[in-house]
Amino acid sequence: METIMSGIDFFQKGGPVMYVLLLCSVFVVSIAIERWMYFGTADAGRNFAIRFAELMSNGETGEAADFAGKTKGALPSLLAKGMSFSGDESVSLTTFFEVQSGIALTRFRKRLYYLNVIVTMAPLLGLLGTISGMISAFSIFNLESGQAMAITGGVGEALIATAMGLCTAIIALAVHAYFTQRIDSIVSDMEQCFSLAEGMAEERE
Repeated sequence: METIMSGIDFFQKGGPVMYVLLLCSVFVVSIAIERWMYFGTADAGRNFAIRFAELMSNGETGEAADFAGKTKGALPSLLAKGMSFSGDESVSLTTFFEVQSGIALTRFRKRLYYLNVIVTMAPLLGLLGTISGMISAFSIFNLESGQAMAITGGVGEALIATAMGLCTAIIALAVHAYFTQRIDSIVSDMEQCFSLAEGMAEERE
C-alpha cells in the first residue's frame, strides 16, 4: 500500500501533463491489445505461405486451394476466392488480388497511425511539463531560508514529466515497429502466393 501511495505521489509531482501522458499510455496499450487480437485472427502466418508455395510448386493446385479454403486469415481467404476464378469473370485475377489485398492491408494498418502521432507527441508533452515545472521552480527569487533547495527540488520534479513522455514514446515506438514488421511479412507472403496463383491462372487459360 505504501508503494502505491509513493507512486501516486511521484506521479502527481510531474504536474498536469502527467495525466495526458497517462491517457496516451493507456491508448497505446489499448491499440497494442486490439491489434494483437486482430493480427492473431487475420494473419495466417509465414508457415501458411511456405506450405502453399510448396503445394503450388509441386503442381498440387487442388490441394493448395483446399489448404487455403480451410485456413483462417485474410491471405488464405483471398487465395481461395482467387483460385476459384474460371477466367470468365468481368475482372482479371491480377486486378482482384490488387484491389482486395489493398483493402486487407488497410485493415492491418488500422490505428497504427495513432502510434506514430504518440511517438512524436509524448516527448513534446513531457518537455512541456518539464519547462512548466522549471518556470515555477525558478520563479522563486528569494534564496534565503533554504529556498535554494526548493528550486533544485522543483527542477527534479519537473524532469518526471520528461521521463514519462520518453517512456510513453518508447513503448509506442516498439509497438508500432513490431506490427509494421508483421505487415511487411504479410506483404511479402501476399506477393509470393499471388504470383503463384496468377501463374496457375495463366496456364489454365
